[in-house]
Amino acid sequence: MTTEDGLRVALAARPHGEPVPAASLAAAADALAAADAAALHPAIDPGPELDKLEHRAWRACLYKHALVARLLEADLMARSSLPLAEFDVLFQIAMTDGQRLRMNELADRVLLSRAGITRLVDRLVEDGLVERVKCASDARGAFAALTDRGRERLEEARPGHLAAVKRYFIGTFGRAELEILAELMERSVPLG
Repeated sequence: MTTEDGLRVALAARPHGEPVPAASLAAAADALAAADAAALHPAIDPGPELDKLEHRAWRACLYKHALVARLLEADLMARSSLPLAEFDVLFQIAMTDGQRLRMNELADRVLLSRAGITRLVDRLVEDGLVERVKCASDARGAFAALTDRGRERLEEARPGHLAAVKRYFIGTFGRAELEILAELMERSVPLG
């Protein structure tokens, strides 16, 4: 059984609503990092498309993203039973004026396909966290709007999630490194 499988089993075995201690999540993170360390140094030659430094940088970026996403998902589910994708949708809507977004804009912000965002919003509508609002200027268009229940759920989950973002990602860099990292990442993909 992998460490990631062990984390899933531990999360599933806890009584509903009982949070997983942060120390357990941190230990799981350390174990995942150790177990997956070999992924940073693959045995194969990256080939002529990427030199060794380019391959190392690309693999490190992919690895860090995957690891942090897994840890944030596990932490968020343990604290609030809210999947990371659902949190992201609620957060993106909440960040806009009027707390509503057109479906295509929402899909772009959460990096999902149009079909994927439709299914996700359908679940959030079913749970009463989001509602669809017809667009007055475009009969075919619709907005995803945050409900009071969705706003409450987001506000409950937000402090713990942002603390986890700091613990698993932000806290691994110094302020000067964060400035450099932000500049480098925004260079190729401007973030808004």
